[in-house]
Amino acid sequence: MSTTKPQRSPAEIEDIILRKIFLVTLTDSMTNDTRLVYLELTAAEILSEGRDLRLSTDLIERVLVDRLSGNFPSAEPPFQYLIGIYRRASEEGKKIINMKDKTVRAQMELVVNQAKKLSVSYCRIHLSNPDMFPDTERNKSNVSPLLPLVFNEVSSSFDAFGSGGGGGSGNSGVSCPGFLDELFRDADYESVELILKQLYEDLRGIVLNCSALGNFQQPLRGLMYLISFPVGARALVNHPWWIPKGAYLNGRVIEMTSILGPFFHVSALPDQSIFKSQPDVGQQCFSESSTRRPADLLSSFTTIKTVMNNLYAGLADVLRSLLKNTSTRENVLQYIAEVINKNASRAHIQVDPISSASSGMFVNLSAVMLRLCEPFLDANSTKKDKIDPKYVFYGSRLDFKELTALHASSEEVTEWLNKNNPNNGSSGENRLLQSQETTSSSLLQNNSPVPSQRESTNYSFICECFFMTARVLNLGLLKAFSDFKHLVQDIQRCEDNLATLKTMQEQTPLPRLAQEIARLEKEIESFTQEKLCYEAQILRDGDLLQQALSFYQLMVVWLVDRIGGFKMPLPQSCPMEFACMPEHFVEDVMELLIFASRIPRALDGVKLDDFMNFIIMFMASPEYIRNPYLRAKMVEVLNCWMPRRSGTLSVTSTLFEGHQLSVQYLVRNLLKLYVDIEFTGSHTQFYDKFNIRHNIAELLEYLWQVPVHQNAWKQIAKEEEKGVYLNFLNFLINDSIFLLDESLNKILELKELEAEMSNTTEWEQRPAQERQERTRLFHSQENIIRIDMKLAMEDVSMLAFTTEQITAPFLLPEMVERVASMLNYFLLQLVGPQRKSLTLKDPEKYEFRPKQLLKQIVSIYVHLARGDHESIFPSAITKDGRSYNDQLFTEAANVLRRIGEDPRMIQAFEDLGKKAKAAASEAMDAEAILGDIPDEFLDPIQYTLMKDPVILPSSRIIVDRPVIQRHLLSDASDPFNRSHLTPDMLIPDTELKQRIEEFVKSQQRKQHGEDMTDMTVQSSSKSSIQSPDGTRPLID
Repeated sequence: MSTTKPQRSPAEIEDIILRKIFLVTLTDSMTNDTRLVYLELTAAEILSEGRDLRLSTDLIERVLVDRLSGNFPSAEPPFQYLIGIYRRASEEGKKIINMKDKTVRAQMELVVNQAKKLSVSYCRIHLSNPDMFPDTERNKSNVSPLLPLVFNEVSSSFDAFGSGGGGGSGNSGVSCPGFLDELFRDADYESVELILKQLYEDLRGIVLNCSALGNFQQPLRGLMYLISFPVGARALVNHPWWIPKGAYLNGRVIEMTSILGPFFHVSALPDQSIFKSQPDVGQQCFSESSTRRPADLLSSFTTIKTVMNNLYAGLADVLRSLLKNTSTRENVLQYIAEVINKNASRAHIQVDPISSASSGMFVNLSAVMLRLCEPFLDANSTKKDKIDPKYVFYGSRLDFKELTALHASSEEVTEWLNKNNPNNGSSGENRLLQSQETTSSSLLQNNSPVPSQRESTNYSFICECFFMTARVLNLGLLKAFSDFKHLVQDIQRCEDNLATLKTMQEQTPLPRLAQEIARLEKEIESFTQEKLCYEAQILRDGDLLQQALSFYQLMVVWLVDRIGGFKMPLPQSCPMEFACMPEHFVEDVMELLIFASRIPRALDGVKLDDFMNFIIMFMASPEYIRNPYLRAKMVEVLNCWMPRRSGTLSVTSTLFEGHQLSVQYLVRNLLKLYVDIEFTGSHTQFYDKFNIRHNIAELLEYLWQVPVHQNAWKQIAKEEEKGVYLNFLNFLINDSIFLLDESLNKILELKELEAEMSNTTEWEQRPAQERQERTRLFHSQENIIRIDMKLAMEDVSMLAFTTEQITAPFLLPEMVERVASMLNYFLLQLVGPQRKSLTLKDPEKYEFRPKQLLKQIVSIYVHLARGDHESIFPSAITKDGRSYNDQLFTEAANVLRRIGEDPRMIQAFEDLGKKAKAAASEAMDAEAILGDIPDEFLDPIQYTLMKDPVILPSSRIIVDRPVIQRHLLSDASDPFNRSHLTPDMLIPDTELKQRIEEFVKSQQRKQHGEDMTDMTVQSSSKSSIQSPDGTRPLID
């Protein structure tokens, strides 16, 4: 007969469950479970109250407090014990589900839930007040015991990249599902503030010195998890380190001490050694890169790109989550603004790494801000109207006052703001950027207060995000482009020096040279690692570049809206809303386009039309963009897009050949900029103009080959014959003469150095330092010759192909003698007596092609002679007393025959030489006829007889019109007192002109009379002197 197992009462079941969960007992049972704690005093109190020694929900909190407050041998510390309660309660809860009695099951579920709540509640109390309960583990670690639970919570979605160890990810021993959610979900803020504060500090500490190859993703996901709770988001932005405070606060301090700063610091980019993160990305991925397999490098590039994009996505999620929460949005904007304002000095050429945040932080912030901008970066810029330009003038968050404006001066801005706010009596600091007066390097300061709109104006998030992103990109991504460019230059410089030193070491081995070579090789290795880190994080991240291009496409569309949209010609006066915008808005657009254009496939799929329109509109408009170097950058962009260079014919050729504004205005604006760039206001303007004009010349040469542009060019030459086109020709000729003269002189200096170095006996006797200096000078001269000669050949080539179709401007009175003098000078250098001294072993190395240059010079002579319908060119050729010699024409023709040039061109050139020789003879006769010319008839500049005298309005000096007009082409000032002067200000001196004409006629009549007298005398002499017989003349 079987016995029935006695049924337990609900109270007994409750007691059993609570004992299992809380691991306490009120009876001194000799159990084998060492975890159980006998609460003897608690049991005595309960007995004295006349109650049974059973655990129940009404007693359990009292029991829990006694358990936590007592000192029990081998008992778990408070935190582990409380977590254990929650875990065991969860396990018991699963068992309760199988109970058949629904009433008991419901009661027991309440018991389990009560246990969980007590566990969570007392865990908050313990972590917020660690001294409340005895804890032997308290001083063993400064890290919050919740951290492993946080990491375990996010481990399911944690991937392999960046899992560099530590943190307890995936450790089932610390798993406690649901605990953290219950701890933070509906918690009172004050009860968890200190807990969360500690957690944020711990997460920050883990990533503080972490590089792109370190374990940053686990803490980042933990951060994202914590701010998913409202109390977590609030605790983060209220943390004292959210925006650190202090008298010595700077950009680097924010990066290293704020909660988010170390997360943004995680990077592959190099940093100052004292802030360098581990593992060292350069060393680990790119050491001895020249000996590595391409597949290994590609694997490193891919890994870095992947982990950095994970970082960007995680940080963007963090900021996006905080921005969506209205209670934390303002704090996020304040943080970003503080980071921007405290790092404004990153825009300087030299950046102090101790006081400024790292490039890594700002490139990361750039990528994150671009992701925040994505919702309003649509192709049609539909959200552009939400971007309020007044933010620059009146917004209180960002500091624009130190920035250079596109055109407006500070005085103009002040006047405009006062005019637009006449009734606004409140005064506040002028938030507006200050502008340069003359050059991009000089900033004005305006300390006077300007009436402003209410600082409390609410700007949309799109507006704030747009301007913050523009500032961050300027200090981050665009600055990184600049750093990368300088790094490449440093590598090139070191490699050049290394080659020089190795050459010297081969000639004369010295220990000091060997040490210097070793130092340079080590420096090159370090620089190369840094260069590859930049390449991995930036250059190979096509998505990052595409996002930046999308942002700047919105930028140009928005800027053009300030002046009424994409249309030409521009309004006569520049609207102040445009003139006052920071100059770097436009400069950054151009820098990004230049950089992206040089990276293969970076522009694939990018619509360039808006950029092209913007460039054409403003490249020749100093009334809108004052800085000539900024307008020159626009030409550099176009130069990168030239179809024959870029190789993407289908994309860029349409921009040049089928684009409406391009066909109408591109050639005109390039010619105008060629002239404008003569005077930039910079102390380096003389040398800068050659580099800029080189880019313009390459573009013009390409455009000449496009029929629609060639026709536009011809039309401009006709319409602007005495305007911008004449100025363009004048500067083109000036540059050609200077560059060729400079390069030919440098060739002579180079040959002297070559002679020194070839005399090995004498050379090796010189001190090592002197040889090193002379060798460097030799290489420097080589570079100068190569550059100058290339530019000179470009200029002469442009003159050659344009004169084939356009000759009239060259033959104007103020230009024809200038052109003839240049051609004569070139001819003298190429076929004159000193030509043999210019012989080089390898002329191609220096871009020196004398045969090609001679052919082009001769073709210009022939083209101009063909267009010379008034026969003024031969006379102009002979007026050049410095270089003209009729023998040069014969010698040049002989050279051309020897190299097999077109006989027709040679014949035309020889015919021109004969005409010039005849003109020279006529000129000598005319000079003899005039005799001594009165000084008042002579031009004071050239000392030649004036034909069209004019009075200079300021100095009242009388000069010849062609002479002064030639001067004004290069310098719009009176040569006698430097006052401003233009051709339309010249005053004709008709009375003097008549006197000169009378003088010429008088001299001619006088000469004619003398000739007639001579003829009469000769005739009478012949008739009177006869033979003695009177039948024939004595002299036949």
